Amino acid sequence: MADKSQICSVWVGSETGILKGVSLSKKQAFNFCEFSCLSRDQEVCVLGWGDPQETEVLVGSVNGTVKTFSTEKGIFTETRQCGESTQGRFTGLAVTDSALITCVETGLLRVWKEGSETVEINAGKNVSRMRQNPSQCNQVATGGKENGLKVWDLERPETPIFTSKNVRNDWLDLRVPEWVRDMAFIPNSDKIVTCTGLHQVRVYDPASPQRRPVLESEFGEYPLTALSLPANKDSVVVGNTQGQLAILDLRKGLVRGCLKGLAGGVRGLQCHPSLPLVASCGLDRFLRVHSLEDRTLQHTHTAHLNPSTQTITWEASHTVVFSES
Repeated sequence: MADKSQICSVWVGSETGILKGVSLSKKQAFNFCEFSCLSRDQEVCVLGWGDPQETEVLVGSVNGTVKTFSTEKGIFTETRQCGESTQGRFTGLAVTDSALITCVETGLLRVWKEGSETVEINAGKNVSRMRQNPSQCNQVATGGKENGLKVWDLERPETPIFTSKNVRNDWLDLRVPEWVRDMAFIPNSDKIVTCTGLHQVRVYDPASPQRRPVLESEFGEYPLTALSLPANKDSVVVGNTQGQLAILDLRKGLVRGCLKGLAGGVRGLQCHPSLPLVASCGLDRFLRVHSLEDRTLQHTHTAHLNPSTQTITWEASHTVVFSES
């Protein structure tokens, strides 16, 4: 299976526990799994890279296991039990030099370090997403429904180093609901961008004493589900439940343009770390790659993806990772 896994440019996790590798150049898909134990409790809910060289894919399943898949060997090399299904689905996976970081919907954020006691942090209920700061691996952000943005230093886990404050009441003096759906750390700064279930894009600056957004913009009228930062760092790509993708300017909050082609709600998207490309997936079961320069569709591929595809990660050599939940 090594010869097949090494040509795969996309990794997809299915609700039956199958890890699918897709080669965009050859337009082929391969299944990697233990067929004897396929079941719904093996459903993949999150994927992530397990090493800086991107030779390992971490597969987080509904039953609380995290498997390590070697893209060089084409096999699963390790399985770890990192929770129970009763604690909720994984909302994020990350690694540091010596630890595995997991977070589930119920807000249980854990740092698993070999040879030492597991660190547990209560990030609050209804966590929708956990993201790692790529420039400071010991920092992660969390947020969810009625659970505002928080930034944690895993070396000092007692309290978050930043907790956002809700925006002021609306023009009717009614409280504005909080619903963080996704977030990302803006490179070369301390700022964080989020998207919400109320079609808002917000930028937070932890250095601001008000703790409220320093920039707020809106896109469309439907809940935003995912976001990603392009290589140019001054814009953000967002997607919503209606299959709409847009590029927003992070300096002025204006919509630069929209990307067409999706026929179902956006479940995951990720920009390439150095090229002007963005990969997306949605309920229409297609993988698409758009150019951010002229907004044209570069690749379209169907690998019979499960409609609940959720997470994407680009590799520097054009590899994409998807997961479904």
